[in-house]
Amino acid sequence: PNMITLTGAMFLATSAFIGYLYSPQLDSPPPRWVPFAHGLLLFLYQTFDAVDGKQARRTNSSSPLGELFDHGCDALACAFESLAFGSSAMCGATTFWFWVISAVTFYFATWESYFTHTLILPAINGPTEGLMLIYTIHFFTAIVGSLWWVQPLGQSIPLLSWIPYLTEVTMNKAVLLLMIAFGVTPTVSFNVYNVYKIVQARNGSMARALAMLYPFLLLLGGVLVWDYLSPSDLMGDYPHLVILGIGLAFGFMVGRMILAHLCDEPKGLKTNMCMALLYLPLAIANALTASLNDGVPLVGEFWITFGFFAYSGTECVRI
Repeated sequence: PNMITLTGAMFLATSAFIGYLYSPQLDSPPPRWVPFAHGLLLFLYQTFDAVDGKQARRTNSSSPLGELFDHGCDALACAFESLAFGSSAMCGATTFWFWVISAVTFYFATWESYFTHTLILPAINGPTEGLMLIYTIHFFTAIVGSLWWVQPLGQSIPLLSWIPYLTEVTMNKAVLLLMIAFGVTPTVSFNVYNVYKIVQARNGSMARALAMLYPFLLLLGGVLVWDYLSPSDLMGDYPHLVILGIGLAFGFMVGRMILAHLCDEPKGLKTNMCMALLYLPLAIANALTASLNDGVPLVGEFWITFGFFAYSGTECVRI
């Protein structure tokens, strides 16, 4: 079963790599076969992800290690697929926010399962309908071309040209807003409500439950502060390094939460999850040196970003 899980993850890693080859900054149109490949590889990932658990149960080889490995690969899949989607839809720096919405829903679902001891999915959910929608978008892009996504909404879909203010929003950003409004917001609200019910039923502390979200919020906030202070456009210049770096750090946090769940540790803040954050103060400090040196940081931002990727990868392996 673990080999099935790993193979599925490698499909998405391959997809992200293909996207890098043809659009290193995710802002140039790849050949039309590339979005088709993204869609096919995502479909294969979804299939393998659905099969690994059934194979484990069929062969009576389910184990805590298998659960940890499966969830860890799924966490990394958020980064790989965000990069693949950014390649198809020419999202550029906006690709980071597509990773954010996938990571937020994944983290909150994992957090909820930590309290409920089961993964509760709504009738329409990300692992099934969500992935189906995304690989359908990839296949659609293979037909219309990636440039369709950077056109204004009113030009890409003339029937919507009458809507004020939205007509100048590019299609890829319109999709991002729709995902936040109709996907992320209700799903996260559902997760928080379920945890609240469990905590209340057990006379627990909701503050302690929410404390488990702090490391993820600090990770996200730290990267955003680094990007804001940096003299470079981190999200635009090095999207693969940034997203893979934060994706690996995210995978480490998810892995630690799964371990805490498997070991039945007390609910509350897990300080060991914060190990993934230790590199960010260095990156932020280096960005600040640019203000003292005519806009030139002490160490080039490429190397700092690569270091973030390497450090996060090392921590992820140490789970």
